[in-house]
Amino acid sequence: MYALRVYARAMGALRNDRPIAIMLAIGSMIVAGLQFLDPVLFGSVIQMLSNSDKLSSNALWTQATGLLGLWAMVGLLGIVANVVSAVHSERLAHRNRLKAMSGFFSHVLHLPLSFHGEAHSGRMMKIMLSGTDALFGLWLSFFREQLSTVIATVVLLPLTLFINWRLALSLIALVAVNCVLTTLVIRKTEAGQAKAQGAQMALAGTAQDALANVMVVQSFTRLAAETRIFGDIVEQVIRFQFPVLNWWAVVNLMTRAASTIAVIWIVVIGTYLHAGGRASVGEIVSFMGLATMLIGRLDSLLGFSSRLLMEVPNLASFFAVMDTKSSVPEKPRAIELTHGVGEVSFENVSFGYPGGPSTLQNVSLTAQPGMAIALVGQTGAGKSTAMALLQRLWDPISGRILIDGHDLRDVTLESLRHTIGVVFQESMLMNRSIRDNLLIGRPGATQEQVERACIMADAHEFIMRQPQGYDTMVGERGATLSGGQRQRLAIARALLKDPPILILDEATSALDAATEAKVSRALRALMAGRTTFIIAHRLSTVRHADEILVFDNGRIVENGTFDSLMARRGRFADLVETQLASAPAMAQAAE
Repeated sequence: MYALRVYARAMGALRNDRPIAIMLAIGSMIVAGLQFLDPVLFGSVIQMLSNSDKLSSNALWTQATGLLGLWAMVGLLGIVANVVSAVHSERLAHRNRLKAMSGFFSHVLHLPLSFHGEAHSGRMMKIMLSGTDALFGLWLSFFREQLSTVIATVVLLPLTLFINWRLALSLIALVAVNCVLTTLVIRKTEAGQAKAQGAQMALAGTAQDALANVMVVQSFTRLAAETRIFGDIVEQVIRFQFPVLNWWAVVNLMTRAASTIAVIWIVVIGTYLHAGGRASVGEIVSFMGLATMLIGRLDSLLGFSSRLLMEVPNLASFFAVMDTKSSVPEKPRAIELTHGVGEVSFENVSFGYPGGPSTLQNVSLTAQPGMAIALVGQTGAGKSTAMALLQRLWDPISGRILIDGHDLRDVTLESLRHTIGVVFQESMLMNRSIRDNLLIGRPGATQEQVERACIMADAHEFIMRQPQGYDTMVGERGATLSGGQRQRLAIARALLKDPPILILDEATSALDAATEAKVSRALRALMAGRTTFIIAHRLSTVRHADEILVFDNGRIVENGTFDSLMARRGRFADLVETQLASAPAMAQAAE
């Protein structure tokens, strides 16, 4: 059964804590044994009292003292064993929950952008939190309660046959009925619970999507529409979840009915056997105590099974993400890419996104150290794809890319990403302080180094005007700063990282002319002495590039300097003239 496979994998995640798990298992055996002894001793006391008229006072007192002393010792040991088991179960569950959460977080961060482009961040958060919460509840409940129930049922219940096999059959029948009903309901509701959980994932994703774009929601008066969409998904959750709950309510009712019948049956059959001299009063009382204990345990086990079934989709989603393999795997003996001179070569590189057409075809280029290479062309021509391959967000279908003579597939991803700095069109700041955002590029930088980078990026002055200076929080995605300020921080971050290779991905296209002038000064400081790739739609911004590569349908159709390409009157000249015709201001910038 699928649920059992998921359950087994969840328990297998504790392999690093195997000694503690074994200790808890032994503790559960002790607890189960002591709980088994409790009703047996109680029955022995009742049996002794029923025979008290046949014993002298001294004999009665001796037996009573011995039984009550043993009973008290069993009770004390049971309390100690339960406390120890509970404490270590809590620690085991908490420790491994945090470990699982850290592992999930690290794994998802290491997955390539191809995964994140399809995965929803709200859904990932839901999977991480729900999955680790489910693991925590499973581990805690199993070691604190359910393991002793399983041991009592599987190991100790058959021992009751040696006390009185006729009464023991009633307890065995009770357990069998419970197991059969639980198995049937799990099979009946497994698919429905998966659908309910899928709807809950959609609920989390829809909420995160609307909240992350609340400005769009309010500006386009989508309040009622988004609320309605959310409400429709809530209705789906209810439609899928309620039948599952109904089935578990039915099995709970039937189990309780079977438990009541079992107790009554023990009384009836016990009375009949006692009348025939085949069961003592003590045995009847012991079995009634065992039945009561088992009923409570089975009721708890039923609830545990119900919770487990409802958590299976959460656990399955969690494990599915953990099983996701990177589309850019790192070789076992990958080498570290040193801080070299920054020579970049594309050798007959071709690439196409999975399920899509080819986006790059036999692209070859060489960027000498310190050169500024501009990539221009219509949207979808292949410029951004080429730079994504340079960062090894994908691997080429054919051909290879080299940095300082090393194939990117032969070097570690961390050293590759450390060699390349990127300034995006969107500055992508985190909801942290200005200093923390800058230190992302170089965690060990001193304040002096941070300020020097900010001065070069024309950012230090506006930072010092902020309420807490470098300790000012920038808000989600840098919402408290202007677009130009965010971009200058991104440039300062890249300066602080000090990479030999730089990618400017439409770094100024979202800025007004005045702000672009300030940012351009910062960019010139950043580009000095670095191999730089400039992706640009504003063709006037690439006038001073050492070489311009014109992309069209995944191929480099022209290359040269700005003046030589204009003189050729080819594809690049057509693009420039088109922009000049639509934006006269660009003509002045290009002169």
